[in-house]
Amino acid sequence: MFNRTLRRRTVMAGVMLAALAGVSPSVLAQDLSGELVILQWQTGTDGQMWKDVEAKFMELHPGVTVREFQPAGGQGDARGGMRTALLGGEVVDIIINTWPAFRAELVNSGILRPIDDQWASFGWDDKLSQSWRDLGSIDGTTYGITYTYGDRSAIWYKTAQLEKAGITPPATWEEFLASFDKLKAAGYPAPVVIPAKYWAHTEWFETLLLRTAGVEAAAQLAAHQIPWTDPKVKTALMKYAEMLQAGCCADPATMLAIEQPYPTLYTSEDSSYLLFGMWTNSALKNDLALEEGVDYSIFQFPSLGMGFDDTSSVDAKELNVTTNGANPAAADAFLDFIVGPEASNIMANYGYASPSTAMDGSLLGPVQQIATGAVSSSKVQFVLGDLLPGDLVDEYRVQLQKFLQNPTEATVDEVLAAIEAKAATAY
Repeated sequence: MFNRTLRRRTVMAGVMLAALAGVSPSVLAQDLSGELVILQWQTGTDGQMWKDVEAKFMELHPGVTVREFQPAGGQGDARGGMRTALLGGEVVDIIINTWPAFRAELVNSGILRPIDDQWASFGWDDKLSQSWRDLGSIDGTTYGITYTYGDRSAIWYKTAQLEKAGITPPATWEEFLASFDKLKAAGYPAPVVIPAKYWAHTEWFETLLLRTAGVEAAAQLAAHQIPWTDPKVKTALMKYAEMLQAGCCADPATMLAIEQPYPTLYTSEDSSYLLFGMWTNSALKNDLALEEGVDYSIFQFPSLGMGFDDTSSVDAKELNVTTNGANPAAADAFLDFIVGPEASNIMANYGYASPSTAMDGSLLGPVQQIATGAVSSSKVQFVLGDLLPGDLVDEYRVQLQKFLQNPTEATVDEVLAAIEAKAATAY
């Protein structure tokens, strides 16, 4: 009993000294022990990055062993497997999440615990702005801590192909459409890659909605405060049709067969442009050994001149902690660690930006510098598909697949009516 009391007092003294020195309590709380279970659904380079992050945490806390729980299934969207595991009683301490709508599901199911007390005790206001805290909150209660974010309105391109075609990154929508014929003449028959097997075909619509109607309209649509049949929504989808009709892409069957654009397709000689998440940067750097800013780069979505060109779509990944986790102390310490310099800099070396002020920004390469600069100067809206209820997002993706196969005005009307019918029952 005496030894346990002495140990508690020693730890508390260390915590107090840490607070006075401006060091997070978890850095000195080396008495953390036991297994920490993280629901980790990412693979490839992202999965390896998490191995490195977890290894660093265990180095700082040698009494803790991190175990990853990988959910089954997913097909490009891990929510199905995560939902099955969690609602089926699987016990984890931390959940990696990228879908605000899924966070709300978990809160409503009693699976997540708030982290407002931790936010205060660890002093995360010193590392994360209020806007990042708001992003992880529901009705004023904080449930998520963002550890990385990405520009989803950045168009990736292959520098050698654009140079061969005599193209500089297009600044306007008209220049972008006109570049298709130049790229085809240079030997690239499908200028734009659209991976439409699961979800990535929605990316173009979501940024077009921002550029034609603004962030307010996108937020209203996500909350179903305006219907999918609203003229603003139709305008965005008709712009998408304009791109398809201009000969941007491969035939519909090819698009619908593509799950991921790399490494097989994006490195082919067929295509030049890709609208996809910032994890592309890590994949191109680490999986394909391409040189960032030399072999490939990005430009922000071309302007449409409709009054909303200062907008960007963004995504973010966050950590949530569970109500039934067996090791809440280690879970809270890991949240503090993930926004600290060690974890943030590991992620930066992999090509990921952290919102934390603890990150060494000089570690980011030229592509991420472009992306973070674009986001910081934009009005931003979270990825639409990640804000929609589960049944609705499935219908949304399926209907846009139908649109790709026949991008006419009549199809646009049918598709939006079908999504609206689903939305009427989803909220």
